[in-house]
Amino acid sequence: MKLSYDAETDSLYIHISDSQAADSDEVADDVVLDFSTDGTLVGIDIQHASQKTDIQSIVVSNLPLRELQAA
Repeated sequence: MKLSYDAETDSLYIHISDSQAADSDEVADDVVLDFSTDGTLVGIDIQHASQKTDIQSIVVSNLPLRELQAA
């Protein structure tokens, strides 16, 4: 899983997997779920992220991580 933030567009994208999105569904204002061809959730797009989330802090808790990177 990977989080990507674009300050220019104020959008946060949560990459659930590396699969390509084939379909999308806006489930709330400025929140879009992306799905693969088989219907698997592959990403979450949050527009106006600084207004909808606390992007200043990320807390990772109880995840079975093999790797943690900051870019």
